[in-house]
Amino acid sequence: MRKLIWIKLLLVVGLVSVQGQGDTTKYFQPTASHMKEAEIIVPILNFYHYRDIDLDDSLSSAIFDNFIEALDGNKNYFLASDIQSFQKYRFKLDDDLKQGNLVVPFYIFNIYNKRLKNRLEYALAHVEDKFDFSKDETYYFDREELPYAKTEAELDELWRMNLKNQALNLKLSGSENKKIAETLKTRYERFQSNVEKYNSNDVFEIYMNSVTEAFDPHTNYFTPLNAEDFEMQSKKSLEGIGATLQQDNDFTKIVELRPGGPAFLSGEINKDDRVVGVAQGADGEMVNTVGWRSDEVAGIIRGPKGTLVRLELLPAGSSVGAPTKEVKIVRDKINLDDAKAKSKVVQFTENGQEYTIGVITVPDFYLNSEEMEESPEDYSSTTNDVKKLITELEKEGADGIMLDLRNNGGGALFEAINMTGLFVPGGTVVQVKYKKDQIEQLDDNNKSMYYDGPLNVLVNRFSASASEIFAGAIQDYKRGVIVGEQTYGKGTVQNVRELNAFLRDPGDENLGLIKYTMAKFYRVTGSSTQHLGVTPDVALPSAFSAEEFGESSKPSAMPWDKIPAANFTPLDYVDGNLISLLNQRLKQREKTDQLLVDLKYDIELVKKNRKLHSVSLNYDVRKKEQDDLKEQRDARVKVGASLKELEANKVSDRSLNDLKDAYLKESILLLADQIEAKKRKG
Repeated sequence: MRKLIWIKLLLVVGLVSVQGQGDTTKYFQPTASHMKEAEIIVPILNFYHYRDIDLDDSLSSAIFDNFIEALDGNKNYFLASDIQSFQKYRFKLDDDLKQGNLVVPFYIFNIYNKRLKNRLEYALAHVEDKFDFSKDETYYFDREELPYAKTEAELDELWRMNLKNQALNLKLSGSENKKIAETLKTRYERFQSNVEKYNSNDVFEIYMNSVTEAFDPHTNYFTPLNAEDFEMQSKKSLEGIGATLQQDNDFTKIVELRPGGPAFLSGEINKDDRVVGVAQGADGEMVNTVGWRSDEVAGIIRGPKGTLVRLELLPAGSSVGAPTKEVKIVRDKINLDDAKAKSKVVQFTENGQEYTIGVITVPDFYLNSEEMEESPEDYSSTTNDVKKLITELEKEGADGIMLDLRNNGGGALFEAINMTGLFVPGGTVVQVKYKKDQIEQLDDNNKSMYYDGPLNVLVNRFSASASEIFAGAIQDYKRGVIVGEQTYGKGTVQNVRELNAFLRDPGDENLGLIKYTMAKFYRVTGSSTQHLGVTPDVALPSAFSAEEFGESSKPSAMPWDKIPAANFTPLDYVDGNLISLLNQRLKQREKTDQLLVDLKYDIELVKKNRKLHSVSLNYDVRKKEQDDLKEQRDARVKVGASLKELEANKVSDRSLNDLKDAYLKESILLLADQIEAKKRKG
């Protein structure tokens, strides 16, 4: 016990700078607050988290792997001997956490920090090297399945090829040798400067998220500073691109697109894309942001309203070193009206038959609670707004309605239930199961349907949570046809608590936040939406597999399971014959519709690029690949542009061939097929 007390007394220093001969490396140590937070978080997870698992050797091993992955997932810094020496701690972390002992993770981080600085020193010493781009060398940028380097010499060779690859990328973009050296020098000096800004809070947050995410990927810890950012996200109105950024090793990752924001409306940015460069205006130089802190990247993305910012993005799921894409965004404040449901009428003739289709885009399930308190009968919410839009569409003679839920990441559960009630005649919408096997059925109590006409719902891989509840209910009640891609598969419910609330006497202490999973969602059939999400009745081509994107790509994701079905009565709007007919029509158009043909080709190209683990360092080879890719790439889907396309074309009777969004166009045609089938059936 005296030894443990002595260790704790030593650790309250927080950060010391030890200078040996030629060594000015900082050595990070946990503070008293960190130890207190660790001792609070462990019982919270044990008592409140939905998953009933013990903090034991098995979980300790998972935490260990998470931490190493968070620090050096691509095996660019640690030596094999480092990893071997850390193995003695693999089954020790659980016992240490219960006592608030953080010696091991801070020790590991200090080794990492030393290795990282050594690599940056190497890079800066070699940025002016003259590389021979006529040699046939191969650089393996994705090292996940490769072993750690055994020696410093092996790391030097890895980093030589890394630098050569970066220099070749700059040469391919038109830079001369002098400019290449200057750019690399600036890049690594900035990286080095950011490393110097690391503090003990950074170390603690990385480690505690390695702990929380061993329970499940949606359980997270936020330092006091990041807790403030988390709480303010829904209240801020910043002039930027409307995206939430998060540190992801050396990268800044996009973890959320704000509905109504410029990034969302562009249709060219996806969740989990990584920002590798930022440029100002149409002609500004692209500044590489690898190694920057996420708050610094956010700082240069923000700017005056109406100005242009260009982002260089590494697409979600792509390995480090894979082809990037450039996206142009005009900064703007997030207009709450742009985040609301909107509608357009599409009138066209197909096979001699005239159709009027109502398209309603629902980017989010929202609810203005202040308006609801002031005016319970008339307030802004997804359900109320969609209800008004349906009325307007019916006045314009809509033959059917399509709901576009692509990229809708969820929102207010209450609204998903209420909106379902516009289309089904009451009954259970979703079931919720809590930690002690308590099951709650959440019902729509409105026994009448506000809209009873033909309906389909368009979803994609990034439709999640409340979107999946709505789409699942429409499918289970056989009320409408679900079209698109398999959804994300997030079937869990989170709660957020301040750690100060668990102190007997918080005083002036400012601790962080914890977000933890407390329940799971189940469809009326009893099937969890976890992992499976909603499988569309008519599946459109998809670039995103469940193994690479969505809940199933998360190693610690909670499993799928099933509970007893609720008492519900399916309707007769959709049956097997209709689904079979619609899939036949899709197959026919996949052979003849140029937009679908192009889409399938581009998706295969994207999948092929995503599988790349290495690149040639020969200039001629890479130049040919670059030229070929430029000819082929990016007829990809632009979700946010969909309604803009419809609005831009005011012709009332027209072909849908003007639409560049293959998913939107095909969904409209499928709804027309659905309407035709209903007329034939009588």
